Amino acid sequence: MSDVNTSEVKLFFLIGIPGFEHTQRRLSIPICLTYLIAILGNCTILLVIKTETSLHEPMYYFLTMLALSDLGLSLSSLPTMLRIFLFNAPGISPDACFAQQFFIHGFTLMESSVLLIMSFDRFIAIHNPLRYSSILTTARISKIVLVLAIRSFLLVLPLPLTLKRLSYCHKNLLSHSYCLHQDVMKLACSDNRVDVVYGFFVALCTMLDLACIALSYLLILKTVLGIASLSERLKAFNTCVSHICAVLIFYVPNMTLAAMHRFAKHKSPLIMVLIANIFLLVPPLMNPIVYCVKTRQIREKILGKLLSTCGR
Repeated sequence: MSDVNTSEVKLFFLIGIPGFEHTQRRLSIPICLTYLIAILGNCTILLVIKTETSLHEPMYYFLTMLALSDLGLSLSSLPTMLRIFLFNAPGISPDACFAQQFFIHGFTLMESSVLLIMSFDRFIAIHNPLRYSSILTTARISKIVLVLAIRSFLLVLPLPLTLKRLSYCHKNLLSHSYCLHQDVMKLACSDNRVDVVYGFFVALCTMLDLACIALSYLLILKTVLGIASLSERLKAFNTCVSHICAVLIFYVPNMTLAAMHRFAKHKSPLIMVLIANIFLLVPPLMNPIVYCVKTRQIREKILGKLLSTCGR
């Protein structure tokens, strides 16, 4: 950990869970199971939507994007998490670290964008159900998907480039089990104001997505309250429950971690690591479960495939 610049840095060092260094091998079991269930769950969602023509509708196309974002988040963090907890190998080269944080932030923005467009999808379905199919055509959905993907990765493209130009002195110990932009830039001993400002701008884009989601639900609530029948109100609002759960599961740890990085002066390393791990482990795990439980069409198709497989 000598006084060197980025061209001479050989390794950054990630950490496991502070205070549990001697039990990390055992902790790898639930972590591996979480990754396995998350990957299998999201792959199942993708397979069911692809093979069932009755699910080729806007809502399920957006659910496909959500599952792809979750898979991206899981696969982006999986290598370093397994190296730390299974093999006690916390070292990571600067280039690999910069690449990892690019994909993690890229898929995070992608998931935020998908949750935003899913909230608009629910608003259109409730506010104007007769024109739903004509508004969200396959061509429009394809354009939306393309724009979201380009927007997400173009926004985070400068992050690894700005990190690479910084100099790092004395410290190369990171505070998570994977690389994050806000974590790496704090190790720099050169001027990192560009990184701070741009990182805050990217965080604001995520917060803007959340604000637009909140606005969508205000409009949904206004529409639902205008429905005369109580049973119809409950039925309309019930179609949003899965999405509301996905929003809470994603944004609560995301915003908590961002706030702690930027504003907390005396933060607990253990709490930081736990929230960071929840941020990447829980949404990919819980989203398939929530949508399978709350979406009848998905649940019936999955159960049907399981029963037909078992009956052979």
